[in-house]
Amino acid sequence: MTLDRLWAGWRSEYIEGVTNDDRGEHDGCVFCRILASGAPDEETFVVWRGERVAVILNAYPYTSGHALVLPIRHGSDLEHLDAEESAALWAAVTDAVRALKSAYQPEGINVGANIGRGAGAGIPGHFHVHALPRWAGDTNFMTTVAETRVMPETLSATWRKLRAAWPHG
Repeated sequence: MTLDRLWAGWRSEYIEGVTNDDRGEHDGCVFCRILASGAPDEETFVVWRGERVAVILNAYPYTSGHALVLPIRHGSDLEHLDAEESAALWAAVTDAVRALKSAYQPEGINVGANIGRGAGAGIPGHFHVHALPRWAGDTNFMTTVAETRVMPETLSATWRKLRAAWPHG
């Protein structure tokens, strides 16, 4: 049996638009645009921001609660973080895990980074770490038969849950 695909042509346009940043041009970076927008965090889904690091929701989550922890300074590689950025990033990853556990009571948490397009980074120009809650058997038939994820809550609801559960308010 061959799986059919549910095509989302708009996604390709979005990815091409936000990943043209491979040349080091951070003006086109979706993360940099979000953080510099001046728009309310509730509209941009910024869960938390510190001096060097911010946490935003993934606009195309694998599951509800899928957060992205990223340095505010634009850069594509983990090894280019300075010591303060690295410490702040991993502290924020830890806080994201705490918030996810508090807000969702998951059976597990995935934490990881895809560094570079070849590793699967959707936005390879701005390093970020994924943190998302998981449950045993949390894949569903839609993912299997239609390669489509069913999200049980809106990004706004996710933002409110994580913002309320964030360890530093």
